[in-house]
Amino acid sequence: MIETSAQTMLDRPEEPSNCTVCCCTLTNKVLMVLFMLLLIVAILVGNLVTLTVVLGTKHFHTPQGYLKASLAVADLAVGIFVVPISVYAEVYFMVTDSRPEWILYNSQSVSFHPCNVIGPIFAGCTLVSITTIFLLTIERSIAVLKPLHKDSVITRKRTTILIIFSWLGSFFLAVFPMVFSNEIALEYNSCSRMCNYALGNISEFPSQAWNILLLFPAFDFTLLGGTVVINIISLSSIRQHSKRRKHLAQTECQNATKPTFSDIKAAKTIGTLTIAFTVSFTPIAVFVVGNVLGKKWCNFSYFAFWILASNSCWNVIIYSVRDQKFRVRAHKLLMPFQKKNTTTT
Repeated sequence: MIETSAQTMLDRPEEPSNCTVCCCTLTNKVLMVLFMLLLIVAILVGNLVTLTVVLGTKHFHTPQGYLKASLAVADLAVGIFVVPISVYAEVYFMVTDSRPEWILYNSQSVSFHPCNVIGPIFAGCTLVSITTIFLLTIERSIAVLKPLHKDSVITRKRTTILIIFSWLGSFFLAVFPMVFSNEIALEYNSCSRMCNYALGNISEFPSQAWNILLLFPAFDFTLLGGTVVINIISLSSIRQHSKRRKHLAQTECQNATKPTFSDIKAAKTIGTLTIAFTVSFTPIAVFVVGNVLGKKWCNFSYFAFWILASNSCWNVIIYSVRDQKFRVRAHKLLMPFQKKNTTTT
């Protein structure tokens, strides 16, 4: 979400002179656009399936289901708004051999700059995803560590309120840099091929603006760190419970105080989800640290941001592999399409 640039877009209307992995040849450009188009399809199909399963199945009308739906909506927004603007910019450049006007100038030089909308959407949805995974982890940890209190502590009403606050808080943080600092601009970066917050050289850039933008990594790292710690505690409890089940005969009274098999399975699924998001977010963390140290890393910038964007289509795969009920329901949804294809052939 944060990109440093030595100059504003007004000062560099053409492609960078140094050849990056994404702009050296026409073949690379075509492959890059094809990747973006496939990513859009994967994000849209995967998250629409998730929403249909969660919202259309009574079994998933639970606090956990609501959180999964919120996560799917955030990922869906990336496929609807964020990736298509990159496709448009790159296809426009391939066809006309020039950049659209809103790319050639910074956000203050045109009447409407799409990045002023797309940038906060990408940042906000990323923050929503991190917050939602954190809430999913909290919900599962209570189910595993305090199973008797699960139904009284975790309610659909409380979960809905938390989801609303997570969206409001995330998008407040996303627009915070532009609202509280006129030194921060949004631009379509020619390295990452995305709308990012633009910074100047560290020696020239106001320290206040740096402090504002550092809220992003501080917030992200804090939540991700807490999520990982809570997952470790929950999974350790699950492991100890499994060991006890192997060596001790459980009475009905004892079983009542233990997490159910579905709770354990769900906790492992959320753990897998946390690992996937942490892995996809790590390159961004490395890139931000590199920016602070004055590194440009144009190629790495592209891979870091698009690895993060690709994470938006992984959730449905994780659910399908880890959750049998989700997998069965998703299969039933896709059956009509399979029958049509069989009839046609």
